[in-house]
Amino acid sequence: MPKLPVLSGKDTIKALSKIGFKLVRTKGSHAILNKYDEEKGKITIPIPLHKELAKGTLKSIMKQANITLEELLRLIK
Repeated sequence: MPKLPVLSGKDTIKALSKIGFKLVRTKGSHAILNKYDEEKGKITIPIPLHKELAKGTLKSIMKQANITLEELLRLIK
C-alpha cells in the first residue's frame, strides 16, 4: 500500500476540483468546497490552507470526499 503523500491545502483543493468539488468561499485560513452527490446529497468539506496538511486531516478529507488513497494519488499527478 502506498504512503500517504504530504500535500498542501491548495494541492488538495486542486485534486478535489478534478472530481467535481467547487470552491465556494475562503474565510480566514480555511477554504470550503461543495459537491452534490446523488446518494449523499450536498457534500461540504472544509480545507485548511496550510503548507502541509496533517495526516489525520488528509485522511478525514479523503473520507468525506469518499475517495481512496489510490484515487488521491491519481488526482495529484
